[in-house]
Amino acid sequence: MQVIDLYTIRLTVNGVAVERSIEPRMLLSDFLRHELNLTGTHVGCEHGSCGACTILMDGAAVRACIMFAVQADGHALTTVEGLSADPDKLHPLQAAFRETHALQCGYCTPGFLMTLVPFLEENPQPDEAAIRDVLSGNICRCTGYQNIVDAVLLAARK
Repeated sequence: MQVIDLYTIRLTVNGVAVERSIEPRMLLSDFLRHELNLTGTHVGCEHGSCGACTILMDGAAVRACIMFAVQADGHALTTVEGLSADPDKLHPLQAAFRETHALQCGYCTPGFLMTLVPFLEENPQPDEAAIRDVLSGNICRCTGYQNIVDAVLLAARK
């Protein structure tokens, strides 16, 4: 039987310091879902194409299914669970998604939100073309994307 050495990582997830000893081959998406029980990070394609696993690392959108958890050592991560500091209040982008009916089954929604948060921080007044461009990296099989575009425009106005 082969013995796999564990690697200890220290990071911040949704503002909370985390330390775990894990196998070096563990994917970041699996670490979040199985080690920390943050199941809002969804796994769709498992090769970074669909965007369902998007989280923020040091404020930048990254795909958790194509990163090893050890690569997050020393970094600050935000998952969809950490978007709002108050569990009884939605993040403005989440509220806009609800108001414009920008989701159907909801599986892709966390990835869209985590992609759009830094986009809106960098582009507070985006036009529809810029929104559609940033959305091109996320796949939704249920909607026609128009309500998602409307949600981003609404969130930008607020």
